Amino acid sequence: MTAIVGLTLDGTEWTPQFVEALDAQKCIGCGRCFRVCARNVFELVDRESLDLNDEEEDLDDDDPFGDDDDDDGFSDDTSMVMTVKNNGDCIGCEACSKICPKGCFTHMTKQAA
Repeated sequence: MTAIVGLTLDGTEWTPQFVEALDAQKCIGCGRCFRVCARNVFELVDRESLDLNDEEEDLDDDDPFGDDDDDDGFSDDTSMVMTVKNNGDCIGCEACSKICPKGCFTHMTKQAA
């Protein structure tokens, strides 16, 4: 089997990398992935509902993008984390992993049927 291949407007081939998992333990709940995803793949949930062990080093709130404000509708409170709601809607653009400051995502190549 061969991998699914997409085409850009100019005909260049690219291989989509679909969301396989999101490491909620690393997630700081910033919501960047949610905002860049046009396909409703993610959902913000309460950290306690996932029964995660909070360790201070994992919840380090570094903000390499310098936009650590609350006017975007997402709290900087570490009690919320992002989860994969529906990876079947992922188009493989990898925008989520490119914007994630904590490297929470793993992706996979899908084989053509």
